Amino acid sequence: MASQASPVPEPPAQGTVRIILVGDTVGKPGLNIVCLATHWLKRRAKADLVIVNAENVADGTGLRIREYRRLLEAGADAITMGDHIYRKREIIEVLQNEPNIVKPANYPAEAPGKTWCVVQTTDGIQVAVISVMGRVFMRPVDCPFTALKRVLEELPDTIVLKIVDLHAEATSDKQTMGRFFDGQVTAMLGTHTHVTTADEQIFPLGSGFQCDVGMTGAYESILGREIEPVTKTNLTFEPTQFDVATRDVRLAATWIDADPISGKCLAIGRI
Repeated sequence: MASQASPVPEPPAQGTVRIILVGDTVGKPGLNIVCLATHWLKRRAKADLVIVNAENVADGTGLRIREYRRLLEAGADAITMGDHIYRKREIIEVLQNEPNIVKPANYPAEAPGKTWCVVQTTDGIQVAVISVMGRVFMRPVDCPFTALKRVLEELPDTIVLKIVDLHAEATSDKQTMGRFFDGQVTAMLGTHTHVTTADEQIFPLGSGFQCDVGMTGAYESILGREIEPVTKTNLTFEPTQFDVATRDVRLAATWIDADPISGKCLAIGRI
């Protein structure tokens, strides 16, 4: 196992594919830093693909068409979402028609969107991107185990690189999923809690894993929101508006280096 927490990861080994997942991107500050950083991630961090979790981009909840387009123009290759996926109704059109954005695979079949997508590197290597939502402390959804098994059976045999964004609250939920699918996916990386975990690792059968990639947004905040109104509501129960915070903006991401022949994760680290 190779693990590294660094602003600039070492160059990947020759013949491997480097994939970066950017963690929960919150509001305009998060969107701006992703758009500024994507070129850097590809040039300096040598990413072949950049995937962005964008469910909190639109004022902190949901995603609009114009923000989706900004991410693509900046160089993002695929977009994952989460429990706030439909907060901005206009994104339904994108979910139904665009090839590089996915809904949680364990949402109802009738829910708009694709359960998986395939994007490719400049060298033509195909990578499947999948989103699954956990159930502990989350809204009721179908079984994530069954849903992910179904998606993996649907994927063509020619696609060996498979990245799963596991959008879930509980670390036990995430670790159970990661262990169960060890060897069946290239990496399973958690989102949703907005707090980076230091448990990036490679499981025995070759799957990369991390409980949570972390938040991209303002860190002088409570999970990307202004501190005072969140604190006030917790103390008084008075309803207030949780505005997106703007100070100390950072990007949190996880990179993995994968073998395009076996589909296994060879190295993993945090940015």
